[in-house]
Amino acid sequence: MSDLTHGLSLASPQIVLNKVVKQFGANRVIDHLDLSIPRGQKVALIGPSGSGKSTVLRLIKGLETYQQGHIEVAGSPVPARTSGWRLPWASKAPVVHRVGMVFQQFNLFPHLTVQENITEAPMRVLKLSREEAVERAGQYLGLVGMGHKADAYPAQLSGGQQQRVAIARALAMRPQVMLFDEVTSALDPELVGEVLAVIRAIAHEQQMTMLLVTHEMKFAQDIAERVLFMEAGKVVADGTPEQILINPDNERTRRFLNLVEQR
Repeated sequence: MSDLTHGLSLASPQIVLNKVVKQFGANRVIDHLDLSIPRGQKVALIGPSGSGKSTVLRLIKGLETYQQGHIEVAGSPVPARTSGWRLPWASKAPVVHRVGMVFQQFNLFPHLTVQENITEAPMRVLKLSREEAVERAGQYLGLVGMGHKADAYPAQLSGGQQQRVAIARALAMRPQVMLFDEVTSALDPELVGEVLAVIRAIAHEQQMTMLLVTHEMKFAQDIAERVLFMEAGKVVADGTPEQILINPDNERTRRFLNLVEQR
């Protein structure tokens, strides 16, 4: 156990995965995974494609079923199966409201304005009045630097702008946990920086727990308190950014980082 993990072990765990197994048919993508993340911790998940990083986020959000184990977020269980359970934000399960997620693709509703994209869920799920939802949308659009685009439609925005709106939309639900799944992978290189800057600001200013799947190692080093290296559905290295990204003692981690640097 790293010094960081040990130092935070007394904090209340916000996310707990206990012996979780996830399979797609015969393919086991998460293999008896144990993971505990304290409240407010900023965690980066790194590793090769297919190692299970994005699946972990989707399990925490309740977007995937799992076959074995137990998951809790903020003290509420995440159901193992979705039978009879409406997903994602239409569900009344408490965990859905407590977890925000930003995906690789922006997933904005093309027929709605930026403001309408953000007010939809707070009004439907949280039962906010239109006035309250609009006020909240303005707050978070301002946070991501998109207040001037409230009346624009997604097609009128660049990819980076759309992703910033997607971040504002997730924040507008005021989640306790935020999940970011390779949020820059669908962007042109020149747009990556603006999105990472927004996430960096949120990490520094907000107290919420954050998990980020990323291949941007410098970004992970800057933003994370803890880095998990995953391979074959397991966490094979867990420590501070310095321990994992700068001076890794795990040979598989070193080889992965060398490959990333060569790209």
